[in-house]
Amino acid sequence: MGTTQLESVPEPKYWHLKTVLSEALDRDFAVGEILPNERELAARFGVARATLRQALEQLELEGRLQRRRGVGTTVAPPRVGVAVGSTGHGWPGEAADGWEAVDAVEAVPAGAVLALLGTEAGRPVHTVRRTRVTQGQAVAAELLYVPAASVPGLSAIDAPAGPARARAVLRELQRLALDGQDRSVELGSARADDAKELDRLPGAPVLVVTTRYFTAEGTAAVSVATYRADTCRLTFGDTGMEITETRAAS
Repeated sequence: MGTTQLESVPEPKYWHLKTVLSEALDRDFAVGEILPNERELAARFGVARATLRQALEQLELEGRLQRRRGVGTTVAPPRVGVAVGSTGHGWPGEAADGWEAVDAVEAVPAGAVLALLGTEAGRPVHTVRRTRVTQGQAVAAELLYVPAASVPGLSAIDAPAGPARARAVLRELQRLALDGQDRSVELGSARADDAKELDRLPGAPVLVVTTRYFTAEGTAAVSVATYRADTCRLTFGDTGMEITETRAAS
């Protein structure tokens, strides 16, 4: 990696530095290789560490770099394509949907979720936690909120806790006739629990995908799925929006 003159560049310094770093990643570094520390990089490029951090953060957001607990900043792996959305939308938990059930508890969701569900404030709902795994690594974590009215046949005796309880909630949910769903996507920051699940640092960029599932009676469930922003891209087609994972976690 060589030095560069940034003073006369009209665009922001960090943006130009990001371009230079991106070219250097392609030329000088292998996948998984750890970058030099910030002090060394800042000295090499003649920039302030704050400018360097901005460039590194942007490269992380674009999926070129990964910050890993106890390791440091590494070069992201090559892209792989794994579809996580399709034109044939169905209930969560259907065969081959790519998610693994982890647990299910009864809890009161946040106000924003309660508003989407249309349920009474303070009323607990079944909260199913699932993970999305690609090549043995978690790339997404989901919380699925299901009101008791949506799964009236659920028996606590049959599945008291853990993955079995989660699968029971999903199984009962699939007994309903799905009328449709809507989905929204926004960029967010990883919360502590999601960061741990996804092997990210708290505050790392993530994509938050919120999905509402409808029956003739109204909203039957709400999913809030958090995807690693460095593994996913969004594509849009004639049939609606799809989400495609593009990098394997390392």
